Amino acid sequence: MTRIKDAAGFHAWFAERGTAHRYRITPAPLHDLDGWYTDPATGDVRHRSGGFFSIEGLRFEPSDPGVPAWTQPIIRQPETGILGVLIKRFDGVPHLLMQAKMEPGNITTLQLSPTVQATFSNYTRVHRGSAVRYIDHFLTPGAGDRVHYDALQSEQGSWFLGKRNRNIVVETTADVPVHEDFCWVPRPVMAELLRVENLVNMDSRTVLAGLPDDNGETDETYETGDTDDTGDTGDLGERPAPGRAAEKPLHDTAALLHWFTGAKVRHRPERRTIPLSRVGGWRRDGDRGEIVHEEGRYFRIIGVDVEADSREVPSWSQPMLAPVGRGVIAFVSKEIHGERHLLVQARAEAGTFDAVELGPSVQCNPGNLAEGARRPPYLDAVLGARPEQVLFDTVHSEEGGRFYHAENRYLVVDGTDIPLDVPEDYTWMTVRQLTRAGRIGNLVDVEARTLLACVRTLPGHGASR
Repeated sequence: MTRIKDAAGFHAWFAERGTAHRYRITPAPLHDLDGWYTDPATGDVRHRSGGFFSIEGLRFEPSDPGVPAWTQPIIRQPETGILGVLIKRFDGVPHLLMQAKMEPGNITTLQLSPTVQATFSNYTRVHRGSAVRYIDHFLTPGAGDRVHYDALQSEQGSWFLGKRNRNIVVETTADVPVHEDFCWVPRPVMAELLRVENLVNMDSRTVLAGLPDDNGETDETYETGDTDDTGDTGDLGERPAPGRAAEKPLHDTAALLHWFTGAKVRHRPERRTIPLSRVGGWRRDGDRGEIVHEEGRYFRIIGVDVEADSREVPSWSQPMLAPVGRGVIAFVSKEIHGERHLLVQARAEAGTFDAVELGPSVQCNPGNLAEGARRPPYLDAVLGARPEQVLFDTVHSEEGGRFYHAENRYLVVDGTDIPLDVPEDYTWMTVRQLTRAGRIGNLVDVEARTLLACVRTLPGHGASR
């Protein structure tokens, strides 16, 4: 059994897995990818099977009259995948079954992935590849399995159109054979690994945000599921669970729901898909036919050929979205009434499944701001924070299956000097309130969930004490 005891043991195992397989990622012409074609009528990039995903055009009209409408390429992937983490206790310590997995867009080639990271096409074996290991624990949990968390969660709303994956955490008492590319990582070691640049992948981080407390409790009294049908967001945490001290949040659940509902009413953008050939401000460029912005901003759509002998299918070709520059994702943290709070914003993005989701205090790519453009609130406060104010600062990669060398700088900054009064699209929430919100589908965006997974490792910021 591969079971890690400490961070040094993990890094030794991970380095060994990096030499165990052969990988090659080669840039390829977008118009000449094996299995893909450009629709002559629309310019959309599609797979010849009609499955997987496509690159299409989107027109987005914000509800704010001061913000002009725009068009852009966007990834459309209707199918819902599974991101699952399996937990097992050894000597009373929760361990997570994690995977060393290659994705073509990873800067470091291998990153630490969940137990299961599979599209619907993967786990139903549409591509006729090998079976996805451990999938049965999540699709059909056995007698020794306990489901702690299961929700449909959104992904990057600026790059995906309505994309969601099923995030699942299952604790098991069963004997689990461990494949050589997997290992059991103690939960305290996972907290250390979240501070290592470009190591824990996005799919892991989004599931880690929904982990139960260290004692295995998920406060089922407060748990809800996906909000598609009822819109119910449950209790966000001011009632104490048994054995816990009462929280002292600045805003109770009713106030938070009132604020969030008001934001969803204010932000009713209009969007519709359009042919990729009708997207303004973008063009095909160079011999490889990449899709680029005329001013060199935002991202490019490129093509790659991939060889990976550890994957279910050993070789393939695909388009990828390659961002221009590195983004900044940050929470401002402030102690209010003796309780740590995070500054959260109600954020509308072009491809968000619902109109608005809860996002971090800052979520932007400064390099995309036009000269003289209005800077997002709190961006300068975050970038200008003194060293002693910076509580967390790590560069993490985004989803390497669709995004090429995409990374953001994730920060948590002490905001003692930030006033309690904030703009109408912002509010203060405790970590426990946001953690519970993050266990509900389509409520907290993927960038905020990544940061939440990191925040819960900080002294005095955890959702459980």
